[in-house]
Amino acid sequence: MENETNQPLAVLFGRLEITDEQQLETILQSMNKDVASVFLIHAVKHAYERGVYNIGETEVISKCIRILSKDS
Repeated sequence: MENETNQPLAVLFGRLEITDEQQLETILQSMNKDVASVFLIHAVKHAYERGVYNIGETEVISKCIRILSKDS
């Protein structure tokens, strides 16, 4: 179903505009390990920006992101 208002259907993690359900389905169907890591890192960063984590959780997550980002 096309979005006829020219507004995004959704904005994933504050960064990626999804214009229709087919675009989202394409992302999901073409997902691989590298893309999944990128999406996961953006999801965690987005949650942090919204204040979801406490200081200890933030430090652990930050270290995880640094380690995962090195492998990409």
